[in-house]
Amino acid sequence: MGIVDFFRKSKASTYNQKLDLAWMHTDMHSHLIPGIDDGSKTMVQSIDLIKRLKGYGLKKIITTPHIMWEFYKNTPEIILNGLDELRKELAANEIEIEINAAAEYYIDEFFFEKVKNGDQLLPISENLVLVETGFINKPAILLDTFFELELHHYKPILAHPERYFYLMNDKKLKHDLLDREVYFQINLLSLTGFYSKEVKVFVEELIDEQRVKLVGTDCHNNRYLDALETLPKSKYYQKLQHLDLLNSSL
Repeated sequence: MGIVDFFRKSKASTYNQKLDLAWMHTDMHSHLIPGIDDGSKTMVQSIDLIKRLKGYGLKKIITTPHIMWEFYKNTPEIILNGLDELRKELAANEIEIEINAAAEYYIDEFFFEKVKNGDQLLPISENLVLVETGFINKPAILLDTFFELELHHYKPILAHPERYFYLMNDKKLKHDLLDREVYFQINLLSLTGFYSKEVKVFVEELIDEQRVKLVGTDCHNNRYLDALETLPKSKYYQKLQHLDLLNSSL
């Protein structure tokens, strides 16, 4: 075998590598309760997605429906009732995987008041609360919201920071958030170029700087998982696994 053939074979072997997420243990960001946000639309689709996630070696799922005042007016009751129905269907289909539910909160005035008033939140685990923002502009109340969360003894997790263009272009803000120990959670799909080249470059920067605390699939539908199966092509697939992540402790 020539040297060129050797490298071609090695490259092909990497590209054909099966996706294995057993190292991750827990996927803590997804949208799998049917019909309550922009994720899974039906129970049949939810079951199919969970079967695929289990097939990647995951042991636990914490699904996180959106709570967004203008579009998805979910409550802890709506989410937990949906979780109960999903668990029943998984049992009926003899699919054994631990599944819990939290929420992905959109930072706006409504959420700010909810936190300030001490309303019940659905955390990922203990006091960890997943939050998101719009992708283009920094919310004026971003730092105030984090302050209120911390004041009420919550630890904020910023969902997919690599997708926020305002954060890409504001290194000081990025470091300010990290200095106050806001946890960064990245989407695995960002490493595949699924969102954009800019997002891919930024997420690789966060990994190089060892700024990532949690990872998730952010699974919404089968298209997400089809793209996710190309993850082993990324040179950061292995590098990510060597970070000090919190997923396995959830």
